Amino acid sequence: MAGLFDKQAEIYVDARPTYPTEWYSKLAALTPQHSLAWDVGTGNGQAALGVAEHYEQVIGTDISENQLKQAKQHPRVKYIHTPLSLSDDEFVTLMGGENSFDLVTVAEAVHWFDLPKFYSLVTRLLRKPGGVIAVWGYYGMVVSTTFDPLIKRFREATNPFWDPRAHHLLDGYRTLPFPFESVGLGSEGEPLQLEMQHKLSIEGVVRMMRSLSAVTAAKHQGVDLLSEGVIEDLESAWGGPNKIRTVTYKAFMLSGKVKL
Repeated sequence: MAGLFDKQAEIYVDARPTYPTEWYSKLAALTPQHSLAWDVGTGNGQAALGVAEHYEQVIGTDISENQLKQAKQHPRVKYIHTPLSLSDDEFVTLMGGENSFDLVTVAEAVHWFDLPKFYSLVTRLLRKPGGVIAVWGYYGMVVSTTFDPLIKRFREATNPFWDPRAHHLLDGYRTLPFPFESVGLGSEGEPLQLEMQHKLSIEGVVRMMRSLSAVTAAKHQGVDLLSEGVIEDLESAWGGPNKIRTVTYKAFMLSGKVKL
């Protein structure tokens, strides 16, 4: 996963939308205690900062040092580089021991993980009872009747270049294994459907599109999915370089607690 995002870390940090504050409020309401949270695959720390509004301390971890270098700082957020070479026991010790965390969050990243290994670590690290894990992602946007067909065409062009692990994201986490007991905000096979709205210029949309791992993979294979011609078509359908529009991202969430 680190290799997929190292090269576009600087684009990623300001290209992706922020998650609604009410998501964090709903998750915080599910945990009796609010001492410690873990944001996994934290990247630029976007979700960690949202979680920090409700928890005394947040530990954000990532296997990508380049992503962590772009992470936004916060007095209650501590970032830790967690290389894949760590054993499970070493990882648990590094994180403070078993039954330590009230909340575990994964934003737009869990589909890249070694899921059995990750879920085993979550089961060990979550506080029992009371601890909650929540994973969410987003894929696809709605803008207008003139712009949306171009986005559909672009998405179809990216299909050959996605890492196979991304298929869970592309199908909205409907097939993502999630062996936890439901807490009412999405469960295995039935993700909670959500939306995020963000005001953007066409430049912002193109930067978001450039941050996709499939676009980077295609470029490495000599294919430019965002050629000058494609961008000109997008800009025309958008309404010009200076127009600001509301983009609605389609999002989805799974949450749960350890089955006792």
